[in-house]
Amino acid sequence: MKKRPIKKLINKDKTESEPKLNETFEKTNTFEQMLELFKKSDDFVDSFYEKCKTPFHLYYYSSLVDKDIIQKEILPYFHKYEIEKMEDLALTIPIDDIKMTEDWNVVQEMLLYGYVGIHLSDETTTVALLPAITNKGRQVSLPEVEFSVVGPKESFVESLDINLNLVRKRLPVPTLEVKEFIVGKLSKTRVALLYLEDVANSENIHTVIQRIEDISFDQINDSSYITQLIQDNNNSPFPQFIDTERPDRVASVLAEGKIVILVDGAPHGLIGPTTLFEFFSAFEDYFLNWIIASFFRVVRLFAVIFSILVTPIYVAVLTYHYELIPKDLVSTLVTSRNAIPLPPIIEAIILELAIELLREAGARLPTKVGQTIGIVGGIVIGTASVEAGLTSNVLLIIVALSALASFTTPVYQMGNTIRLIRFPFLISAHFLGLLGVTLCFCFLLIHLLRLTSLGRPFLEPINPLRLADMRDAIIRLPFSMQSKRPIEVQSEDTVRFENKKNKKKKLKDIDEYY
Repeated sequence: MKKRPIKKLINKDKTESEPKLNETFEKTNTFEQMLELFKKSDDFVDSFYEKCKTPFHLYYYSSLVDKDIIQKEILPYFHKYEIEKMEDLALTIPIDDIKMTEDWNVVQEMLLYGYVGIHLSDETTTVALLPAITNKGRQVSLPEVEFSVVGPKESFVESLDINLNLVRKRLPVPTLEVKEFIVGKLSKTRVALLYLEDVANSENIHTVIQRIEDISFDQINDSSYITQLIQDNNNSPFPQFIDTERPDRVASVLAEGKIVILVDGAPHGLIGPTTLFEFFSAFEDYFLNWIIASFFRVVRLFAVIFSILVTPIYVAVLTYHYELIPKDLVSTLVTSRNAIPLPPIIEAIILELAIELLREAGARLPTKVGQTIGIVGGIVIGTASVEAGLTSNVLLIIVALSALASFTTPVYQMGNTIRLIRFPFLISAHFLGLLGVTLCFCFLLIHLLRLTSLGRPFLEPINPLRLADMRDAIIRLPFSMQSKRPIEVQSEDTVRFENKKNKKKKLKDIDEYY
């Protein structure tokens, strides 16, 4: 039976800035008032056992507790032994974390976390709280967003305790520290901060702790809530935390000195601080040969640049810069646009919006139906728009390749950002041509130069230039050349392993002489 340490939930110093439990709870001054409040819910159980050797009341929420624990580990001892005092419960019932309290607000809070309240009929002030929490949820399954052909096949689930287990079994060291917080005035969500005490930068740790403690929000339903509440710049379309569902990736970044945030009820973890280039690095790269992994990373970066710029450049060239079109390509473009009544910008926006509609429809529909809609819809709409003379076949090919290139982004949040920033480039290309594309790119670069993740530069190792971190940025060099941890995290221990090269000449095997 899993038991959550009660010290995580009560006996916690309350500050004036911390959200209160509930305005209704604070008005509850007596035990009778508390019962009247809870009995309004049909899943609240108030049972009186008068045939036991010691009559007592049992209070709990049926939707939050495991009834087998009540039937097998609590009730039999009341039938077998006579419990005269509340203090005898801890000696009679073999359950850890039994809490005795006279504070009604504590009783309310613990019952809502899945504890069972015991109140003796002749006892008017003290209530015993016993953990009987039920753990319902899906089991560990295959990653769906960060699926890899090679490597581990486990992913996080909605249970924080299971997720912590997945991380700890990969890092069985006592220096892996977990700090828990209760966030959300109504949801009371458990939020865990993970880091290696002897590796992670203390400034990063204190920054995250302070930001989590300063959160003032009524409900936290997912880790994305935490991201939006503690990231450096809420007005930036770029994500400043990596969202991952892979416990092996979490263990890897913890060993680098990064910080991870896990939220109860969220099947994803947050990694910080991070950089722009890490969003184009799939964790599967570390399971492949470094040459192949480096090639795939370069392909992804090229695909993202292609996805952002190719359609705006097409619009700019056809609108202002005809002289840039090669002579052999002019006839093809003229033929494709001969019967098109719309300007290039309207034509491009129609196709871009059609692609976005297909994406959203495929994402919101069931998996099998969504795949069919995406494939069939793309073929039907593309063919129909060309035959109707609304778009040219050349632009249709360019937009399709641009959409395909955007799918190469390993992190879903960054993929959404790439989809968004294409539209400002399109509008700039329509009004100012290639100059507009250049100006838009300059504004984007300035924004990225100013952006930070937990106070660390977002464009590192390009700005500031750190050649040592280039070993695992745009390309991935062999593990033997990555003996130092990344400079960006400013870890307390910068050495990952001692890289001692064997200077002695290796003796050849017998068959190597022939």
